[in-house]
Order: sequence, then structure tokens, then C-alpha cells
Amino acid sequence: MMANACRHPRVRIVSRHDDTEYVECLECGEVFDSEEFRDMEIEDTAETEITSDDA
Repeated sequence: MMANACRHPRVRIVSRHDDTEYVECLECGEVFDSEEFRDMEIEDTAETEITSDDA
């Protein structure tokens, strides 16, 4: 498990293959498909909502 997980604040599209877009994080250089990136954003949003409910 990574201690400081990159939030991938800036990404660019590096490749398209069939119906899949691949993006690269400009901060850490990780490449992943855009579906995976959307899933990460949804998880971040869900975590934020859970945190704000506790306040």
C-alpha cells in the first residue's frame, strides 16, 4: 500500500484503443484507463460525503 497515494489532479489522454481511453497522470506518471479514473473520482466523492456527514 502506498503511503502517499497520488490523487491524479491533472491527467492527459495518451492513447485510445477500441472504446477505451488511456490517461496519464501528469504528477506521478501512472497510466490507467479513463473508466478506472472515473471510478477513483466516484470513490473520492463518496469518501468526502461520508466525512462531511460526521461533522
